[in-house]
Amino acid sequence: MRDILEYCIGGVKRSVAAGSEVLHEGGRTGHLYVLIEGRLEVVKGDAVVAAITEPGAVLGEMSVLLGQPHTATVRACSDAVIYEFEDAASFLQQEPGVALLIARMLAQRLNAANTYLADLKRQYAGHGTHLAMVGEVLQSMINLPPSEVSPGSDRQSDPRI
Repeated sequence: MRDILEYCIGGVKRSVAAGSEVLHEGGRTGHLYVLIEGRLEVVKGDAVVAAITEPGAVLGEMSVLLGQPHTATVRACSDAVIYEFEDAASFLQQEPGVALLIARMLAQRLNAANTYLADLKRQYAGHGTHLAMVGEVLQSMINLPPSEVSPGSDRQSDPRI
């Protein structure tokens, strides 16, 4: 994702103190953030789900692209420096190279999730446990119209499953 840094000239360079939130789960900013240096953590509910240390890592993209609240909180584990784009939608329209890099990143994430879920489906086929429904989850990921996407594990159940 370091390639994104080449496009960030128009962003506001911002220092973030350790312990500070960059974005808050459930909030709406319309902003896009790109890590320059430091260590950030992604928190969903009470669980830390990822650490971000790679310069060029993008934050807030799902909220911007889906027009929905942030799906997680991101906070600094150490002092960090980020680029901030206040009007992320305009930035992405003006810089299609960034939009393509983000699309590739999201496709990689989706591929990893699909691969993991398919593996779970194989492992638990015929076990009759709640993990046996993974096939239905995979099917619903493919067939949900964009207006029905609701990321996160705390969403309402899909009535088709």
